Amino acid sequence: MRPYLLAAAPQVTFAVQTMKRLAILGSTGSIGTQTLDVVRSLREHFQVVALSGGRNVQLLQQQVEEFRPLLAHSPAPGAARALAGSGARLAPPEEMVAHPQVDLVVMAIAGSPALSPTMAALVAGKPVALASKEALVMAGGIVMKEARDRGVELLPVDSEHSAIWQCLQGEKGQEEIARILLTASGGAFRDHTQEQLEHVTPQEALHHPTWRMGQKVTVDSATLMNKGLEVIEAHWLFELSFDRIKVVMHRESIVHSLVEFVDGSVKGQLGAPDMRLPIQYALTHPHRLPNETLPRVDLAAVGKLTFGDVDLGRYPCLRLALEAARAGGTCPAVLNAADEVAVERFLAGDMAFLDIPRLVERVLGQHQAMADPDLDTILAADTWARAQAREGIH
Repeated sequence: MRPYLLAAAPQVTFAVQTMKRLAILGSTGSIGTQTLDVVRSLREHFQVVALSGGRNVQLLQQQVEEFRPLLAHSPAPGAARALAGSGARLAPPEEMVAHPQVDLVVMAIAGSPALSPTMAALVAGKPVALASKEALVMAGGIVMKEARDRGVELLPVDSEHSAIWQCLQGEKGQEEIARILLTASGGAFRDHTQEQLEHVTPQEALHHPTWRMGQKVTVDSATLMNKGLEVIEAHWLFELSFDRIKVVMHRESIVHSLVEFVDGSVKGQLGAPDMRLPIQYALTHPHRLPNETLPRVDLAAVGKLTFGDVDLGRYPCLRLALEAARAGGTCPAVLNAADEVAVERFLAGDMAFLDIPRLVERVLGQHQAMADPDLDTILAADTWARAQAREGIH
């Protein structure tokens, strides 16, 4: 079977001059705010129909005032009062994504809460620009089957998967792909010794050397858990076995990923480390639009691009993710849930940085995996893993 993103599935396309109407879920987070930056730069091409934010009600209120969506949502207490009189009707995310005026859903909700509205969007036949990798990590088989059955596009927003998607444009199919190479910067502690890692702080973990991202993904970048989750995401998006997906270190974050073909040719997608680039590509696909606010790469200034193998001994979270990926079933959902709790506890000062993989490994070791789970079984495994991860690290 050819990868879904290469398949000639039924899809909605938009002429360059057509106004595309968006529902942006996670609008107050890193991806959501950068999506709105793109919309500001290309206002003649986009209309915001729905905005769903997190607990930053003040920022959501500002966004609603600026973009005047029909629908708005926030789970924060006091959100209804803050948004009263804005002209936006309060609605849950699952209703937003199915609204008849929505042409494209931008799924930028962080973590496992993205799964339910992603499924609701697909059931409603809405294309999804997916930045929330957790939906595919937890329930990739179910999500991709829904997309195929409905003939709905999933457009990757992660820079690595967008790069692969771009490299595959014009290619014939899966049989021409030898493997894909996901690049990893190494995160905030890539030059730290093991002894130094024992004492790093949450504040230090949040200083990524090249990317501007949310707190969870920034910590996951330091542990390389994010790369393990991206391997699982790539497996589902491009229908490739795990032995055809490799992670390579690339400190400069200029080559966002590569595809090696069966004839030995390698394509890479290059760009500045700025998430607005893959966001815009997903929003404007199948077209490319000029945007003077986006950065350009000066290769002469960069000077050199370096690559290297990943030491799984140094990055146990990546090892655990690859093991859970190969085990399949409910294991990826348990991995993701345990990691979300572990990172939350680390950021709260409840445990050390090196306790993150220890906690994830303990929870995975206690899990009785179930093959071919349905959605209820996956959600039950997620709930179980969170409870286990909150108990301790020993």
